[in-house]
Amino acid sequence: MILERGIKDASASRYIELMRPFLQTKVLPDGLALDLRSLTAADVISFVVTSCPRLSPGTAGLTVSALRSLLGFLYVDGTIDRSLVSAVPTVPGRRLTGLPKGLASDQVQRLLASCDTSTRSGCRDFAVLTMLVRLGLRAGEVAKLQLEHIDWRGGEIVIAHSKGNRTERLPLPADVGEAIAAYLHHGRPASTQGRTVFARITAPHHALTTGAVTQIVRHAGERCGFERIHAHRLRHTAATLMLRGGASLPEIGQLLRHRNAITTSIYAKVDRDALRSIARAWPGDVA
Repeated sequence: MILERGIKDASASRYIELMRPFLQTKVLPDGLALDLRSLTAADVISFVVTSCPRLSPGTAGLTVSALRSLLGFLYVDGTIDRSLVSAVPTVPGRRLTGLPKGLASDQVQRLLASCDTSTRSGCRDFAVLTMLVRLGLRAGEVAKLQLEHIDWRGGEIVIAHSKGNRTERLPLPADVGEAIAAYLHHGRPASTQGRTVFARITAPHHALTTGAVTQIVRHAGERCGFERIHAHRLRHTAATLMLRGGASLPEIGQLLRHRNAITTSIYAKVDRDALRSIARAWPGDVA
C-alpha cells in the first residue's frame, strides 16, 4: 500500500487497526498462527454483517475498503487460493449529501486580521492561513512545504506531498507570495532545522506538524469568536469563494487537485442562485 499505491503511513496504520478484529477470528488455538487458508466467503460476509452495524457510516465504509485491500493482497501473495474481494458486501451510503461549510468573505478577513504580523508567530500564522484559504491546500501539504518548492521567478509553488505521493504545481498568487516572503524575512528563526518553510517559533525550531497547522487555524477562529474550525474548513472556503467569484467547477477541481470530477460537484450545491434558475416549482405552488 505504501510503496505501490502511495498510501500514507497513517492511512496504512488505520487499515491495519481495522483489520485486526477480522484476523483475530482466524487465530489458531495455539495463538501463534493464522488459519488464512480456510477463509471463505461466508467468513467475510459474517464479519461485515456483525461488525459494520455498530460503526459510523464513515468507519463502516473504511472497514470494507480495508477488507477488500487485505483480501486482494492475500490472493496476490498466494496466501489464499481464490480472490474473495467480490464477497465483501457494500455498505449503503449516499455520496455528496452534505454541504461544504466554507467561511464567508468577511469571516476570512477577520481570520487573517486576527494575526499580529508584528510578531514572529503572527507573521507565520498569517502566511499559513493565507496559503490555506487562497490555494486550498491540506494542512499536511503546508507543513511539509520546502524552501525549494517555491519558484519565485516562475511564480509557482510545488506541492510534493499531496495525496498519493503526487507532485503538482500551482500558481503562486501575489498576496500568498508576499505573506510567505514577509515570514521568511521576519518570522522564520535563523536556526530552523531542515529546509521546511514553516517552523516552530520556540526552540528547538523543528518543522511544524500537520497538527500544528490545524491548531493555528483553530486558535485564529477562537480569537474571532467563531465555532471550532479546522484546516480543511479553509479548503472548502477556497472553493466556495472561487465559485462565488465566477470560477467554474473544473477550475475549482484543478485548484483542489481532485482526481474525480464527482468530488468537485458537491460545490454546485453552494451556488443557490444558479440552482434556483433550474429548479421546478413544487406541485401545487402558486406560479
